[in-house]
Parts: sequence; C-alpha cells; structure tokens
Amino acid sequence: MNIYRHSVNIKSGLFILGVTLIASLLIYSQSIVNKLRDDNREIVQLYAEIIAATVKDKNDTNLNFVFDEIIKKVQFPIIYSDRDQNPIYSKNLSEDITPDELESYKQAMDKSNKPIPLEFVYQLTGETFNIGYLHFGDSSLIKQLLWLPYLEIGAVAIFIILGFGGFTIIRNSEKRHIWVGMARETAHQLGTPVSALLGWIDLMKANPEKVDQALEEMSIDIKRLEQIVDRFSKMGTDTKLESVNIKTVVDQVTTYLERRLPSMGKNVRIKNDVNDDITIQGNDILISWALENVLKNAIDAIDQENGKIEIRGKSENNQFQLQISDNGKGIARKDWKNIFRPGFSSKEKGWGLGLSLVKRIVEEIHSGKIEVIKSTQNKGSIIQISLPL
Repeated sequence: MNIYRHSVNIKSGLFILGVTLIASLLIYSQSIVNKLRDDNREIVQLYAEIIAATVKDKNDTNLNFVFDEIIKKVQFPIIYSDRDQNPIYSKNLSEDITPDELESYKQAMDKSNKPIPLEFVYQLTGETFNIGYLHFGDSSLIKQLLWLPYLEIGAVAIFIILGFGGFTIIRNSEKRHIWVGMARETAHQLGTPVSALLGWIDLMKANPEKVDQALEEMSIDIKRLEQIVDRFSKMGTDTKLESVNIKTVVDQVTTYLERRLPSMGKNVRIKNDVNDDITIQGNDILISWALENVLKNAIDAIDQENGKIEIRGKSENNQFQLQISDNGKGIARKDWKNIFRPGFSSKEKGWGLGLSLVKRIVEEIHSGKIEVIKSTQNKGSIIQISLPL
C-alpha cells in the first residue's frame, strides 16, 4: 500500500507546485504592470508640470498647442478634462470618438490610474488655480502583459490536459498489454510441463512396462510446475537473496531445455562452458527463470538446421559475466535496448514480456546488468548478464 500512499503524496505535491507556479507568475507579471504604470504616471506628472509652467492665466489659449507638440510621442492614451472633469481633449484615442465614449474611457482610466490635476500659481496674486486634469490609461504593452499570464496558464493547462490524457491512454494500453502478456507467459511456462505430463500418462497407458521411467520423468515435470509457481510468487515481493552457485543453476536450466528441444521442433545444440564454481548473492529460482528466458529467445532466433548456443562464464572486476551466444538471425542495432522494454517484440506473435522480466530480475532484484554486446544480422548475437560477486 506504500506505493499508493506515495502516489497520492506525489500528486498533492505536484498540485501545490502548480498552484505556486501560477501564483508566482501572476504576482510577477502584476509587479511589472505596476512598475510600468508608475513609469507612465511619472511621465504624465512631468507633462502636467510642463503644461502648468507654460500656462499664463486660467484661460490660456495655448493648451491645444502644448498638447499637440509636447504630448506628441506618448504611447498610451491621455484625456484632458476641465476642472469639473468634463473631457475636452484626447490623445492616442480614435479621432471620431463620441463624447459619451470619451467619458466612458475617462472613467475606465480613473479606475486603473488616479488622474493628475493641472495646477498653476498666478504670479500676481500667488493664487493657485486648477485648470483641469490629465487622465491616462494603460499602454498596449501593459494590456498585453495583463493577458499574458492567463494565456500562458491556459496554454500550459491545455498541454497538461492533453499530456495527461495521452499518458493515461498509453498507460491503460500498457496495463492491458502487460496483463495479456503475463497470461500468455504463464500459459507458456505451464504449457511444457503440462504437455509432458499428459504425454507420460499416455505412455503409461500404452506401455505399462515403462511406468517406472515415466514416473521418474513425471516427477521432474511436477518439480518444474512447483518451480514455476515459486517464480511467479517471488515477482513483486521483497526477494530474499542467498548464496547461489551459478554453475549449478546453468546446469539445471540447460539440462531441462536439452531434454525438451525435440518437442520444440528445433535442431539446436547447447554448449555449456561454465565450469567455475562461482557463488553470488541471489535467488536461484529467479536467476534460472531469467537464464531460461534468454535461452528460449536464442532458440527461437535460430532458424537453420545446425543451431548452436554457447554459454560462457568468467569473473572480472568483482562481477560474474555470463555470455549467451547463438547463431540465429541477430538483432538490429537500433533494437539492442528496445528488446528489454515491456511490449517490444521482434516475433510475429510475441508480447515483449520475457526479456523485460529478465531485465527486472537481473537489474532490479540482483543489482546486475543485462545487455547485447554483439549482434550481426543472420549470424547471431551475444547477450551478457553481469552479476556482482
């Protein structure tokens, strides 16, 4: 159940991270908008001071000239209103704008930016006069920045939804594929000993004098069934590692396969050159399963009359390296890693589960490594299993 609890924690963590990123993006973009608005306000304030300095009296007629010449390169909309805040003049707005529309623009501007009063001091009396207000809105850049985070969030959300949907479809497909593959692998594992047992029963019925021979062979196949049950029971559990003699495991697997090669319709000779009594920490049931799967794939790859498989072992750099070579049809260079991935198979009726199980047994359970070290089309392949001593 730990895996499910961790899954929930991961999802919660990703949700919190996503909310944090979105909030940070909004805060950052808003800070830039506020800074740009402050810059615009400083510009408008400067213009207000310039206008106030050029005004000679409260009915100065040069205001239009000042607006046309001084406020010429402003990139944001500006509205000049009288002291009662009635719009009189506008800049960077439509030329055919109606008075009602101008008033609406002015009110919208005031919600975002406080209007700046135009005041000047009459020199003769020292009296301060208010000749109107400057109202200013956001530039096109600020408007784009206001929408930018929402556009980014929307794009990311769409990407996440599409990605999550695609990932879910792929994951469900892989689950179905693995379940079917496991069912076929189970049937494949059980098929050989069950068929053999049925054959021995028929032999005893037809030849009662061969009962002793048949019983001896049946006991081997029954032990084989027990071994298969043990193999599947150990997958997905914390496997206990014990001292395992590699030579013994290799001998058992090769002996079993050699006795059943005729029933596979293959003319293959298995040469076992593992002579050293090397001991590692492992699980003999799972190691034998991995070796058997690799050998069966090698047997399936051989489509010629005189098939040959060689198993060699050597110790090097605190590792025991087991090499399985065959003279089969070989593996394309681009598929050297793909053959160990779940679902990948070069066989017409393969489900791509056997070698992926081997990879899990070797690398995840025994901290070893499995790889294709050499392969030539129509000449054969060499697969190496490395296990720590």
